[in-house]
Amino acid sequence: MQKRFLPAALVLAVLLAMFIACGLQFSSARAAFSLASAEEERKIYLTFDDGPSTVVTGRILDILRKEDIKATFFIVSDMAKTRQETLSRIAEEGHSLGVHSASHDYARIYASDEALLSDIDECAAYIFHTTGITPRLYRFPGGGHERQKALIRERGYEIVGWNAVCGDEEIPHADADTLVKEAARTGEGKNPVILLLHDSARHRATAEALPRIIAHFREKGYVFCAL
Repeated sequence: MQKRFLPAALVLAVLLAMFIACGLQFSSARAAFSLASAEEERKIYLTFDDGPSTVVTGRILDILRKEDIKATFFIVSDMAKTRQETLSRIAEEGHSLGVHSASHDYARIYASDEALLSDIDECAAYIFHTTGITPRLYRFPGGGHERQKALIRERGYEIVGWNAVCGDEEIPHADADTLVKEAARTGEGKNPVILLLHDSARHRATAEALPRIIAHFREKGYVFCAL
């Protein structure tokens, strides 16, 4: 009995050792693959300034819903006061809301530090009043100075810039084809891409270009995210 049992025990021990070794190799392979995938993941953030508007923002929201994409909207509260439904829709559909300005009037906003902070507070208060969301993202209208950035960060805001544009403000009278090409050109090779677009009433070409901008970056392997 013992002579028969000992070989069987040895065989079981060998098989168990092989199983453990294979399992360790498989785990290592999976970990290495996951790490590489995380490092290679490309992200793009679609960010919209100067809205909301009724028609353009509505069209953009329709496209984003169809494409299952979340974006970030930097709000001008004076624009939103006559478009409460659109502002509410942005929030209800899961997009991020940020403060851009109450008035977008540079002379008024940058008259003093107090004026700048008052403008931010007014816009943030309206966003909260309409949506129940307290915004924590901020984008300067037209720029800003380092000293002002420190003041705004003290208020608890994350200041958001951009590193790519579609050209809907930079290129006069740009059509949709031009906007798609400019977004591709300025976003080339960047990770992440923070793409600046606009959704105020005069930016119909931006809404027209958006599906092709999305298609371009998807083909390049980008994942769409909200801030």
